[in-house]
Amino acid sequence: MFSRLYLAACALAGGLVVFLVMQAVNALWIIPAAKNEGRKLERAELDSATNKAIGELRDEADRARFNRRLCLERGGMYVNATGQCVERPAQPGG
Repeated sequence: MFSRLYLAACALAGGLVVFLVMQAVNALWIIPAAKNEGRKLERAELDSATNKAIGELRDEADRARFNRRLCLERGGMYVNATGQCVERPAQPGG
């Protein structure tokens, strides 16, 4: 009924379709999710090392200077009175 050449061509076309679908799934879902997971793990590791370094500082003034610099690098605004980092208010006109 079906020739062997026709069956081989259909198998090849089906394999190509499966390959293309898997590449699309990888590109759209699997790889971005893995990258985000890696970023989260790296950020947690860096934050842990930063907190450990802050704890090893000699006095409260050193800790405050370090926390202020860290806050400014992350785009926040450091409030000296409370010692907390808050979100920077929006600038008028941009």
